[in-house]
Amino acid sequence: MKNEKIKNKGVVLFDEHCLLCLNSVLFILKRDTYDYFRFASLQSSVAKQILDEFEYTNNSESIIFIKNNSLFKQSDAILEIIKSLKYLSFIYYIVKIIPKSIREWIYKLIAKNRIKWFGKNSECYIPKENEKLKFL
Repeated sequence: MKNEKIKNKGVVLFDEHCLLCLNSVLFILKRDTYDYFRFASLQSSVAKQILDEFEYTNNSESIIFIKNNSLFKQSDAILEIIKSLKYLSFIYYIVKIIPKSIREWIYKLIAKNRIKWFGKNSECYIPKENEKLKFL
């Protein structure tokens, strides 16, 4: 990727309006012991720039994960994020045996209903001082 701030980092692009998505980001932040992850809202200009590099059209119902100059979306993105988290990578190998068609069906069901089931983020998350560098 062209952006030096994210070179050798895993970049999570998420829907800033989704409470499930924000809580997932906070979950990752707490477990990012290697300072590997960076985050940006799918609605941001940073995300647009990153997605343009991959010639990918923004889809706010999808989580996007950029790792080693590869773009992962939907259930594959979640699996790659889990694989990159210390002490949780074993979950990757358990979930990976589920056929992709089933994983994608489950992912799309949750994505479609995430606001109804988990709520909408009513205010913008303000990163703590030690988290500011992680948000693009």
